[in-house]
Amino acid sequence: MQDHENIDRLKWKTLDSTYLFKENWFTVRKDKCQRADGKIIDPYYVFEFPEWVTALAVTADNKVLMVRQYRHALGEVGLELPGGCVDDTDENYEDAIRRELLEETGYAFESAHYLGKISANPSTNSNLMHMFVATGGQKIKDQDLDDNEQIDVLTLSFEELNTLIEEKRIAQAMHISTILYGLRYLGKLTIHP
Repeated sequence: MQDHENIDRLKWKTLDSTYLFKENWFTVRKDKCQRADGKIIDPYYVFEFPEWVTALAVTADNKVLMVRQYRHALGEVGLELPGGCVDDTDENYEDAIRRELLEETGYAFESAHYLGKISANPSTNSNLMHMFVATGGQKIKDQDLDDNEQIDVLTLSFEELNTLIEEKRIAQAMHISTILYGLRYLGKLTIHP
């Protein structure tokens, strides 16, 4: 049980915000904050990103879809789950993940179950990743990628996915979280220490 009085004493009040950089995919602001005990925290930097969605996507023939793409910040080609940013045109997070799955993989899914939300870094990032399990996937079209995207789609067995996890070959931490929550939801969490 949470003690709301003790929780509230930990919250900060924002006294001032100044945007240092503002672009569609990355915004940085500098806040001046005050703790409940009166101490001023200045500056405190916050990175604003759009909300994100991702899914453990399972095809109708019980294969998991993964994507392989180059990630410039790390300078590596990595294995990830399909997903991306929530657009202004998406009515809700489920619409966003269905759109992202279709664009990146060409697959449409019978169901998309919401698993919850996580944060990449709640200390600095203002956004959340919304996690799903999508099941009953059927390929219905070719990929429809953004100009800067180059994505290979892989279909893996659950055994192959578990091997990737055990060998620590998936670097995207938020996607590992989604995979583990998704496997647990599907009753397929079989990772061994």
